[in-house]
Amino acid sequence: MELTSDQLKQYDGTDPSKPIYLAVKGRIFDVTTGKSFYGPGGAYAMFSGKDASRALAKMSKNEEDVCASLDALSDKEIGVLNDWEKKFEAKYPIVGRVVP
Repeated sequence: MELTSDQLKQYDGTDPSKPIYLAVKGRIFDVTTGKSFYGPGGAYAMFSGKDASRALAKMSKNEEDVCASLDALSDKEIGVLNDWEKKFEAKYPIVGRVVP
């Protein structure tokens, strides 16, 4: 499955009939089983329906960091992002990728 960023927004958990998706480095994970974290009211709900790569790398919940941009990240932050990516790969199915 390929989704644009705008299409990905439809999978933010606000529509209970749709799965909850979150992207890391352009790959879309189905995080529906983590609804308590990624669904409305969850601690990480701001990441749902978006590519959260930058925010994960920076360990940030700032809205401006919830994006796909990896520009100007430090080597340490890239390492943190890679660790998050491995955690997502181990826990959630990859269902597609984000396209321009």
